[in-house]
Amino acid sequence: MKLSQFKFKLPEEQIALYPAYHRDECRLMVIHRKSGRIDMHLTDGEGKVLQNEDGTPQFIEFRHLVNYFDEGDAFIFNDTKVFPARLYGTKEKTDAKIEVFLLRELNETMRLWDVLVEPARKIRIGNKLFFDESGTMVAEVIDNTTSRGRTLRFLYDCPHDKFKRELFELGSSPLPHYIVDKRPATEEDMTDFQCIFAKNEGAVTAPASGLHFSRELMKRMEIKGIEFAFITLHCALGCFHNIEVEDLTKHKMDSEQMFVEKEACDVVNKAKLSGKHICAVGTSVAKATETAVGTDGLLKEYEGWTNKFIFPPYEFGLADSMVCNFYHPQSTLMMSACAFGGYDLVMKAYDLALENGYRFGCYGDAMLMLDD
Repeated sequence: MKLSQFKFKLPEEQIALYPAYHRDECRLMVIHRKSGRIDMHLTDGEGKVLQNEDGTPQFIEFRHLVNYFDEGDAFIFNDTKVFPARLYGTKEKTDAKIEVFLLRELNETMRLWDVLVEPARKIRIGNKLFFDESGTMVAEVIDNTTSRGRTLRFLYDCPHDKFKRELFELGSSPLPHYIVDKRPATEEDMTDFQCIFAKNEGAVTAPASGLHFSRELMKRMEIKGIEFAFITLHCALGCFHNIEVEDLTKHKMDSEQMFVEKEACDVVNKAKLSGKHICAVGTSVAKATETAVGTDGLLKEYEGWTNKFIFPPYEFGLADSMVCNFYHPQSTLMMSACAFGGYDLVMKAYDLALENGYRFGCYGDAMLMLDD
């Protein structure tokens, strides 16, 4: 398919700058892949749309997700943990303000980090950056990587755990630029932009579809007998990069580190072999499981990296249902959703979302795609 086929006009007011008051109370649109039906509103036993006191229809909310699954069905979550990757420092001598976005630690002993800097034109090899008023947290630029990429060596002599703790205390939640360009990150974002089941540190953006799950919802799912499996894919910034080619087969994704362990495989494969539903929570889970699924349709243990780019047409080998957000136009995330739900049906759902005021982006509303 072509890049231009995923273009649409997204009004600024429909880009969510804040999450729903409760995680599980955003809207949930439900699309049915085989029948082509799209549900937005709650109905009674006879299919009549329920109404609010003011006569407006009641929208399906994310907490109603549990109603679409049964005992023995399995959900696959990404338990990667976001760290406070965005720092602001000042350049030596000029005091120019520099944004430093931590990507990953390259060497614990030498305190080396792979980072992005903005504005990049001001930062050259040999420059020093200061990150606190006392001047104790200092980094030296020792290499260029990409146009905005640099390698920093932090000049901080203390045990690694203390260094990392104090470095992260200077950072803020790595919200995407479509949010922080409109309002600053807050302390609340450190909680809001983190899944409640986050465990393994390494992500520089959240697996956003998992943000909607509350402890109350997961307890209700557990009581119903729904199984949980956890894999890890450390979400990088590749999903936010602009695609610069019209032919999608020529686009190359950044590699992301992932881990699929035996415990997750056992949960998923038991459900699969029992004829139960397998739900991938988010495009990161879809990417990881499609990397690790075998030709027999079962999930395999995996430790390594993936740069899989999923776009239509694509035949998924494992999950038969999927939770995702409403994504920005021409994004790889939107393309993955279209690959799962079917291009025409998902585009129709996006049109309805735009018409009915659904919110887009990581803090926005959600979509559930079912195989019926």
